[in-house]
Amino acid sequence: MKIKTMSAALATVAFTAFAPNLLASSHSEAPGTAADPDVDQTDVWAWVQGSNLVVTMGYNGLQVPYAAPNWKKFGDDVLYELHIVRGPTSLDDALTYQFRFTTTPYPFSDPGSATPGDIPAADTPAGGNEFFAQISGGGAFNQTYSVTKIVAGSAPVVLINNAKVAPPNVGPRTNAIAYGIPQGPPPVSYESFFIDAPLAANDRTLSLGAGEGQVFAGPRDDPFYVDLGAVFDLAGLRSVIGGTPRDSVAFMNVNMIAIEIPLTVANGGTAPVAPGTAAVNDPQTVGVWASASRRKTTILRKDGTNDAHGPWRQVSRMGLPLINEAVIGLQDKDRFNRLTPATDAATFGGYFVHPVLVRDAEFADFYEVGGPLVTCLAGFGAGDIDNIKYDRFDIINVINAKDFPVANSHAITSIGDVLRVDLGRPNGAFPNGRPLNPGPGPAAIDPDVTDVLLSLLLCGDTSTVSDGVDAPGQGSGTGEGALGQNKANFPYANAPWQSFGSGVLNGFQN
Repeated sequence: MKIKTMSAALATVAFTAFAPNLLASSHSEAPGTAADPDVDQTDVWAWVQGSNLVVTMGYNGLQVPYAAPNWKKFGDDVLYELHIVRGPTSLDDALTYQFRFTTTPYPFSDPGSATPGDIPAADTPAGGNEFFAQISGGGAFNQTYSVTKIVAGSAPVVLINNAKVAPPNVGPRTNAIAYGIPQGPPPVSYESFFIDAPLAANDRTLSLGAGEGQVFAGPRDDPFYVDLGAVFDLAGLRSVIGGTPRDSVAFMNVNMIAIEIPLTVANGGTAPVAPGTAAVNDPQTVGVWASASRRKTTILRKDGTNDAHGPWRQVSRMGLPLINEAVIGLQDKDRFNRLTPATDAATFGGYFVHPVLVRDAEFADFYEVGGPLVTCLAGFGAGDIDNIKYDRFDIINVINAKDFPVANSHAITSIGDVLRVDLGRPNGAFPNGRPLNPGPGPAAIDPDVTDVLLSLLLCGDTSTVSDGVDAPGQGSGTGEGALGQNKANFPYANAPWQSFGSGVLNGFQN
């Protein structure tokens, strides 16, 4: 599901020229979120799967699996939100889901006053003096969360409380001793115990109640694909200088929230209709975006605790992939994160219709005779470079799903960084949603959205939208792929990489 790249050489050179502005979708894309990983959003995926709208949101990316001794977790002092707008004209929330996390602190016993008689027996956890977090009963190993649903105009409703976050995937001894996972024979895996065939007490895919869907929170494999090592060596992509591109995000984990929302709920109370049975599908097309917020004031106490006060202030957001990374200028990335999609047209409209990447490409002579992008000018008014630099309303048409698919053209007029999903069109191709797992088939993986957006921004190539999916690990190094297929069932992202099985030895291994 990508706009076909103009040629292999074009895609390679185009990405090489502008790679310093691009990260693995949204991994630390802005100065503020780079310094605050708990709120740093990596990706948002949203698509129709069966009778549900599935949305997954990644946070705190680029995690090596052996992030010991504490491991990464969701922020207790962060408000994570999923926003759903509805219809062609409004970017106001029609439906909002809020996620709040609570971490059990590590137990404490005063080491200064301890006597030999106070020290527990050797086979008993030491009440806070342990070396291993997974036997302490606190931290990332004992985190819970709540989910609150807000329908516009109605009071908030808590759907679930004290739900358990999936713990880190540490290794076989932690599985057997700390988690109590049966060792067989045959042995039971972390994924089988907590996700695929869980006992009720260990289930981390949890119902939100009758007719409300299900939810998951915890570590997952990061499904994105990009050769970061080559990108940041002054854009020396291996496909240019020689060698095979590497997936820098492979074998890395991300904290993920996944939610499955019944289509009737997402559509405001009525079931969406299939294409061909509705004259216009715009009313049942939703826009999806996610955010993270912190309290306005935080006080750091002498004892190391924090007190947060005042209203919530948004500090991170994401809808479409690569908007803050490839469209918004460096000077405005943090400001963009603080505002909502409803302000995008008035505040950041110039970035959308006069793309910075094209102006940088012109500076680098990419559109000159003999340059790698010169053929892109042919479709822009007799090859006038100004026609590809300015007034690029074709970009707006694509992100608003206009003429996609052609047989079901949309007439969406609200402009903002939201991921559009036609609820009546399951397993749609980006930009009609962004499937993490587009359903049955040999290549059920994350589409190459980087190629889609680079092709659009730099060449305006919107005429060759394809329903094909990149093969696993496909690799000019310019976009997304996967180390393998993603998970076929909820939460759809693969199990987190195990700490014990990973390490740096001739590259990551597991």
